[in-house]
Amino acid sequence: MRPTTTLRAAIRGSRIRGSHRRSLFVAAALAAAAALLTPATAHAAPPCESATTTAPVQVAHVPDWAESIVVDQRGRMFVTAYFSGRVYRIDAPGSDPVPLTGNIGANGGIVVRPDGQLLVGTGNDLGHSLTGDILPVSKLLQVDPDSGRVSTYASGLGGIDGVALAPDGTVYTTAVGGRNIGRVTPDGQVEPAWAHVLMPNGIAVSPDGTQVYVIQTTVAPALYRIPADDPAHPQRWITAGPADTLALPDGLTLDSRGRPLIATHAAGQIWRAEGGSLCAVQAGMYLSTQITYGHGDRGFAAGKLYRSGVDGKIYEVPAGTDPTGR
Repeated sequence: MRPTTTLRAAIRGSRIRGSHRRSLFVAAALAAAAALLTPATAHAAPPCESATTTAPVQVAHVPDWAESIVVDQRGRMFVTAYFSGRVYRIDAPGSDPVPLTGNIGANGGIVVRPDGQLLVGTGNDLGHSLTGDILPVSKLLQVDPDSGRVSTYASGLGGIDGVALAPDGTVYTTAVGGRNIGRVTPDGQVEPAWAHVLMPNGIAVSPDGTQVYVIQTTVAPALYRIPADDPAHPQRWITAGPADTLALPDGLTLDSRGRPLIATHAAGQIWRAEGGSLCAVQAGMYLSTQITYGHGDRGFAAGKLYRSGVDGKIYEVPAGTDPTGR
């Protein structure tokens, strides 16, 4: 989940060892995206009718590009860090992040299984992303949320950016540098080219498991619906307006009504799909990578919407509050 593979590769290639370089790569990302912000913002999606004016609140921070976030049933947040390849655990808002793993290449999406185990995508780098359609060699890792123990859940997928978990345990993946949507069945069968959407990024599954939602980042951003029983016919559901060509949509989640919410980089908005159009739940949040809802009655609690970004900052977004959001 990234603004462009080229931008991220350039940032990574320019890094120097140490904390000073880490500051530089974040600054480089911000500077590179700045040129995109003005045209995208000038024609932003209209506010959603239910949107409030309550400002987002920073609740956590990781010392890296926060690629993806998810919250388990105990209200703990888990973050994949793009450059360090780590998985971080944050036990509650305001807590320091705990490195759950070392560099395991955990630079893609992350989901929580019903048993509490984490599934983490790898191979979300320029090389694997661009070659993943023809050389699907990336792994989906299983990580224990307490011990950090790592094992391979599945292999043979394209460079994994987005990860989504269906109610029946099926896992879907995207590779933003190509067009393949991967699938891993509950019995372990791997299909690296289950469906096709050009430059797929964020991904989520409908509550009943019948639809897989995928956001196309560029060249013409659009939200697709893929029937789970007919993957050969993805449906281009909502197309962003011409002025949002540079919005660079990224991560995707669903609210309690099954409506997709989408993080954007250059538009600085969190979009929501309503009917056949997009509206903005929140504006002014540039370089966002993912959004997710909290769970449980403590920590990152149920119903609260959280956003991660390139700068490693995690925000609660009150405008997206949904008491039963998942």
